[in-house]
Formats: sequence, C-alpha cells, structure tokens
Amino acid sequence: MGRKWNNIKEKKASKDASTSKIYAKFGREIYVVAKQGEPDPESNQALKFVLERAKTYSVPKAIVDRAIEKAKGGGEENYDELRYEGFGPNGTMLIVDALTNNVNRTAAEVRSAFNKNGGNMGVNGSVAYMFDATAVIGLEGKSSDEVLELLMEADVDVRDIIEEDDSVIVYAEPDQFHAVQQVFKDAGVEDFTVAELTMLAQNDVTLSEEDQAQFEKLVDALEDLEDVQQVYHNVDLGE
Repeated sequence: MGRKWNNIKEKKASKDASTSKIYAKFGREIYVVAKQGEPDPESNQALKFVLERAKTYSVPKAIVDRAIEKAKGGGEENYDELRYEGFGPNGTMLIVDALTNNVNRTAAEVRSAFNKNGGNMGVNGSVAYMFDATAVIGLEGKSSDEVLELLMEADVDVRDIIEEDDSVIVYAEPDQFHAVQQVFKDAGVEDFTVAELTMLAQNDVTLSEEDQAQFEKLVDALEDLEDVQQVYHNVDLGE
C-alpha cells in the first residue's frame, strides 16, 4: 500500500511541477475551504488540513495568501464539490473528485476524458465501495519503531506503519489525521513528505504494458482538467 502511494505521488508531483496546474488546484481548494469557514487555519480544521497538504507540494506562499485574502474579501465565486466514479481498461476503477462553478461543463469534460481514453463513467457507488478513506502521513528522520513508540505513548491508534527507504508512512483513520500529525510535531518533526486524506483501493491490480499505457493516458486526461482536484485508482503503477 505504501509503495503504491509513493509511486503515485512522485509521478503526479513530477507531472504537475512542469505545468504548475497543481498550484491552481490548491489555490481553488484553499479559497473554497477558507470561504466555507473561518479564513484562519487555527479555527478552521479543513483549511488547516489543506495548508498542510499544500506544504508537502511546495505550493508558493503567495498563492496560499492570495486565495485566503480572496476568501476574506467575500469572493463571489461559488464551487460545488463533486465525485465521479468510473472504469478504465480491463475493468480498472477510478474515483474523480472535482470543484466546479459549472456542473454541466465538468460532467461533460469528465465523461469525455473517460470515453476518449478507453474508459466509461459509472453510477454513484459503482466504484467507491472498493476504496477506503485513509489519512496518509509520511516523515523522515525516524524509524518505524520510533514512530510506533511515539504513537503508543500518545495513545493514538493507526492502521499501519510502513518503512520505505528513508521515510516512514503512517496510515490511519481520516479523523485521526490531526492527532497523528500532532504527535510527530510534538516530537520535533517540522516537515512531512506526505500529508493527505485520500481514497486507497482495497486491492490493487497490475496491467499489461499496453493496458497500463492506456490507463495512464486516461489518468493524465482527467488530471489535466481544470476542475478536477484528485484522481484515485486501483492500479499498481510499478516502480
């Protein structure tokens, strides 16, 4: 599970770094959550979470500040949070989360991306039951044994702890995200390699080289859509 998460994040970070689209997506998400609640992360847990995520992707402070100031000023843009479910090559499964100010446009664009890249849209619930909402937190500088000891001392339960290369990745229930992160902050951890609330597939599938190429085209087409914030799937992309 951990290996899959790292591969997806590295691929996405590399792809988005060249287009800067990830910054625009974060700007929109920060604006939405800041507008929905208080524009102060200390009193708005949703905003605090998004800012933690943005930090792991090195989103420039100027973009963060601009989005929060826009929300403070009572920006008139309103966005709907949407979730689409669908299938890719060989019955692979995808979940697509979007923020949009035009539901019809987004639905048409997502459907078109599926249809043009070997996939098809599913109905609500056709895919999501095969995924688990999960908090994923990664850090460096500590072993898995040290991480486990810190969590046990703080009486914080998690699902799994995996040590990979120079980092440790912790998987927990979504409502434990801030508790887990606070344990590590109290232990002197300032930066996290991963800080996400994500949807992880219960079972990964491996595709042939040809199907994987087609699948990655589908994921790229979906991620390139302006309104799409996240794409989750059940494919093991390998090393």
